[in-house]
Amino acid sequence: MLNQRRRKTVRDVAPTRTPTRVRPACERVRDFDEVDHGFAALDAFREAERCLECTRPHCVEGCPVAVDVPGFIAAVRRGDPHHAYTILRQANSLPAVCGRVCPQEHQCEAACVLGLKKDPVAIGALERYVADLGLASGWDSALAAHAPATGHKVAIIGSGPAGVACAGDLARLGHDVTVFEALHVPGGVLRYGIPSFRLPPSLVEREVGGLGALGVHLALDHVIGKLFTIEQLRDELGFEAIFVGTGAGAPRFLGIPGEGLAGVMSANEFLTRVNLMGARGEGDTPLGLGHAAAVVGCGNTAMDAARVGLRLGARVSVVYRRTRAESTARSAELLHAEEEGVELRWLTNPVRIVGDGRGRVTGLDLERMCLGEPDESGRSRPVPIPGSIHRLEVDTVILALGTAPNPTIAASLPRLAIDRHGCILVDPETQMTSIAGLFAGGDIVTGSATVILAMGAGRRAARAIDAFLARAVPTGTA
Repeated sequence: MLNQRRRKTVRDVAPTRTPTRVRPACERVRDFDEVDHGFAALDAFREAERCLECTRPHCVEGCPVAVDVPGFIAAVRRGDPHHAYTILRQANSLPAVCGRVCPQEHQCEAACVLGLKKDPVAIGALERYVADLGLASGWDSALAAHAPATGHKVAIIGSGPAGVACAGDLARLGHDVTVFEALHVPGGVLRYGIPSFRLPPSLVEREVGGLGALGVHLALDHVIGKLFTIEQLRDELGFEAIFVGTGAGAPRFLGIPGEGLAGVMSANEFLTRVNLMGARGEGDTPLGLGHAAAVVGCGNTAMDAARVGLRLGARVSVVYRRTRAESTARSAELLHAEEEGVELRWLTNPVRIVGDGRGRVTGLDLERMCLGEPDESGRSRPVPIPGSIHRLEVDTVILALGTAPNPTIAASLPRLAIDRHGCILVDPETQMTSIAGLFAGGDIVTGSATVILAMGAGRRAARAIDAFLARAVPTGTA
């Protein structure tokens, strides 16, 4: 059997990937329940059979946390999802989250050898299948074992993907870890920035909640840089090492006329109000989108905002100055948005937001574009077409233009080295900042990126922090 497996070739496997169970658009657009229900057991087995079991698995190289992809898929094929879950969790603290929101088509699946001739293996869908089964079966509780206590104290600032990964690894090594979170719920961008139809809050709570079983302390409603400074954490509270994973939550704006009108908001504000502040219905912070909304931008956050807008009853148009080929949104998110009724206006660029004279949005002036030479990002530069300005009548404009690093930590710590964008500068091998014992990772370092890249940074930092602490004297023993 093993020899037969090794001789598997591209011709031996199905050309297309096994489809997941997706709810009909006409049904799902009326609620916030999860859209994609993933694989059933037989689906997962069929897709696992498509893996070529490469002797040099490029998919592992394509994963920022180096998940043993062939190993966990082989366990699925053998009918041993428990072992598959154990393999996943050795590298990934949040497999159920990553299976849903990571851009696998640009990472592990992009490196899949099968993808040279046929559809690559649906690694993300298999990861989600195994992770969901593991959570439902309670297998995660068996992974809470950790080394004896070291006596060293570590502070993690931010409970997003980078902070969770760093905290989990350090707790397993026996360190005393406290996570400080500014919001009233843990999870960072996973809770405030991603709608429940794509990532259910209960799932985030379950995976992030696994830190408690490792002995990690969670301090909510703590804004570090305001409530406590970095120096106070170290000098007064006794934390010997500190990791900053506060993300990139500061929105960017266009700088065009009319951005101060009522009815203009960032996608961050919009999604936070929906996800955490009860703005779906008759809560304390109703949104009042009106009949029509425009979302400016075409990344995953723009798709999230557009699809939420539909569910709140608005007609939604996405405005993007490039074409579909240059969009940074996942292909599945674009497809789901189109299926649900979002209008995608390619090669259009906002030049002015129009008001009604009383300070309220009534329209968005757009200019048609064509594509010119590539810019510094490698994408074709949009060029305005003279005389093409036209108006889109809308009641709300949502700006999904990317985000900048949260400035609170840097503003409270002048000695901290940052770049011109406000990102914290770190040693790429250790994630240590310009201040000894202070580490950072995730979007606060890279700018807005992916969940799995942030987790990779958190894990690198955990290894470096462990080595740093090994050279220190534990608190209370000197």
